[in-house]
Amino acid sequence: MLQVASLGSGSAGNALLVRSENTLLLLDCGFTLKETTARMAGLGLSPANIDAILLSHEHGDHVRGVGPLSRKFAKPVWLTHGTYNALRDNRFTHTNLISAHQAFSIGDIHIDPFPTPHDAAESCQYVFSRNEVRFACVTDLGTCTPHVEEKLAGVTGLLVESNYDETMLSNGPYPPSLQARIRSDFGHLGNVQAGELVKRLDHAGMQTILLGHLSEQNNTDDAAAATMKQHVATAHDRVTVLQQHSHSRWFDIRHSNAAESDSPNKPANKKTETSAELA
Repeated sequence: MLQVASLGSGSAGNALLVRSENTLLLLDCGFTLKETTARMAGLGLSPANIDAILLSHEHGDHVRGVGPLSRKFAKPVWLTHGTYNALRDNRFTHTNLISAHQAFSIGDIHIDPFPTPHDAAESCQYVFSRNEVRFACVTDLGTCTPHVEEKLAGVTGLLVESNYDETMLSNGPYPPSLQARIRSDFGHLGNVQAGELVKRLDHAGMQTILLGHLSEQNNTDDAAAATMKQHVATAHDRVTVLQQHSHSRWFDIRHSNAAESDSPNKPANKKTETSAELA
């Protein structure tokens, strides 16, 4: 089993905890060290408990607190070469540079990164697995490429971006140029795109669907959830909208026997490990 909990998800900051029995990972750290510490305390944890930090890309809402957290608590950071070079603050206690095409492990969690189309230097996301359980995060995804969809096939749980409602974005305060950037193939997924993606991925073993990175100006919880429910059967039993200004509860990502029979395209769990540590 894996467990995941969001410390907050949206344009003002993103951070996600992924844990097994023996390993605790932090995906992105878009909050200040003070705020990250406070939100982790709400889950009964401290940054000292983290085994490693993984980064998806260099935008401030994903990396604001990673440097201070790494230095204060001596935590290693895993990220692509492009993200490392694009960061303003990359003075980490330990740096592990990865390829977005090679899997690796931290503790007892296997991690399969994959490149994502976004307006960043070398954006990527990750599939986390432990035994037969697989959980993926796909926010900051301008479009779902065939490669991304292949990586997501058969996941047991999914955090998917549901950034904007099309009508709200069109009628909202953003200028046309910013609207175009958000809608572009290197921007963000809207509610309808998220629903269409999850519909294609859905299978009997997918138990948890988390909607994240909602825009506070161009979306609402109700709009995102309602759109997903239009696309996915029994979505009301599986869908949770993550909040921007508070942490979530822990979600248990468990293996279901139905996952094996219902997802024949599940990719093999590769065991290649790689890292290049900088002094």
